Amino acid sequence: MLRSLLILLILFLSTNIHANHEGGLEACMQATISVRAGTYTKVEYLGFTDEGVSAYEIEMTDLDGKKWEFECDAHNGQIIEIEREVESADDDLFKKKMKFSEKQARKIATDLYPGDIKEVEYEIESNGQASYEFDIVDKYGVEFKIEVDATSGDIVEFQIEKWEIGE
Repeated sequence: MLRSLLILLILFLSTNIHANHEGGLEACMQATISVRAGTYTKVEYLGFTDEGVSAYEIEMTDLDGKKWEFECDAHNGQIIEIEREVESADDDLFKKKMKFSEKQARKIATDLYPGDIKEVEYEIESNGQASYEFDIVDKYGVEFKIEVDATSGDIVEFQIEKWEIGE
């Protein structure tokens, strides 16, 4: 009985947390599909972004097989950022902008945010710049998303991931 009440309380609280805004995941998914048709592959909830808002990071593969990442404000359903993902730092789009190797970028990210790198993504920003996105889990289990510009070596994005669904 107590367990059932606890489960219901958790469901109620988690529903209310995400229901107290006009946007939400559904609005963000509608916004992404209106920009680019494709198949969703992953959704992450970012409790804190460098824009100072909570957001969804929605990844999809378009009808041409290209991978895209959308960051969408969780409160109003507006797209904040669109990036194209490439397979590796050897991709021509990435290589032509790259001045910092992945090894150098890893060191830059983990010197500021120590932890284990769980995933690396290679992204082409909307302005054509290349960046490495590292998912770093610290010793407390907090997952940070740190984006390092492949040309300048600067940290250009910092986010805290709360949950992930998908690949």
